[in-house]
Amino acid sequence: MAPSLQLAPGSLIHPRALMSIKNLEMRARIVVEGFWTGIHRSPYHGFSVEFTEYREYTPGDDPRYLDWRLYARSDRYYIKKYEDETNLRCHLLVDNSRSMTYGSLPYTKAQYANTAAATLAYFLYLQGDGVGLLTFDEQIRDYLPARHRRGHLRHLMLNLEKDAGGSQTDLTRPLRRIVEIVTKRGVMVLISDLLAPIEALEKNLASLGACGHEVIVFNILDPAELSFNFEKATIFHDMESGRDLYIDPHLARKEYLKRLESHLSQVELICQKLGMSYHRFSTDRPLELALFDFVRGRSERRKLVRRATRHRHGV
Repeated sequence: MAPSLQLAPGSLIHPRALMSIKNLEMRARIVVEGFWTGIHRSPYHGFSVEFTEYREYTPGDDPRYLDWRLYARSDRYYIKKYEDETNLRCHLLVDNSRSMTYGSLPYTKAQYANTAAATLAYFLYLQGDGVGLLTFDEQIRDYLPARHRRGHLRHLMLNLEKDAGGSQTDLTRPLRRIVEIVTKRGVMVLISDLLAPIEALEKNLASLGACGHEVIVFNILDPAELSFNFEKATIFHDMESGRDLYIDPHLARKEYLKRLESHLSQVELICQKLGMSYHRFSTDRPLELALFDFVRGRSERRKLVRRATRHRHGV
């Protein structure tokens, strides 16, 4: 059995340093370059091609399909598979609601989520894949269809640089709209804190999966939300309801953590039941790992599809 794919530890950039870079596209580029460096420094870098739509060059292959960018990074020759077979259409669905404006670190969940989306967009662009974007709060804010061209990537980055600040998280309208707009099957990446009623989340995720799209969910939360490590009793402002609540964290912590874990566990179970890839992220986690989870998940899904196809054909 082949060893599992890994990243070299020294390649990871702490989000605090990354987010100090003002230019979003530069952040995305740094993460992608760090990802490639980490893969090729890893003792398992020989398996990294399973992440992408590449295979190693063999004598007799048409040299026109050599990927010179990948050669420059890896010093190895790889062939990009034919576009008719492999071109991916990916839509990034990014939550810009008011709860995403929270941050106990020098940056917010929204800034982290937008950087994650920009990283995925930049990575897919380098692979020749089409990337689209839908940002939302209680309604749709911006929509760009999945395309592959330089000007489109820049437009996408500009939309991701906009500040979050809507009111409540409402997945119903944006997910209904994306299902109506995107009729060809592709990949949908939902990036959100998912702090919405569990019944609504299940219904909306099910409607997205029912259309045949491959769905990947990045559940983004701040470290303080995950630990509730506040020390002093204070007034907490509910950013979605607008209410001010006086809370003693020592009295509330146990019940809060119990309810949060129940909510997150239910979200994960819903995703598993619907066949969706689920990843929980604290905003202090290096973004190379988000990219790693994305491409590893796609690689594993392709393997399952190939096995199922061979089984159907009795191979």
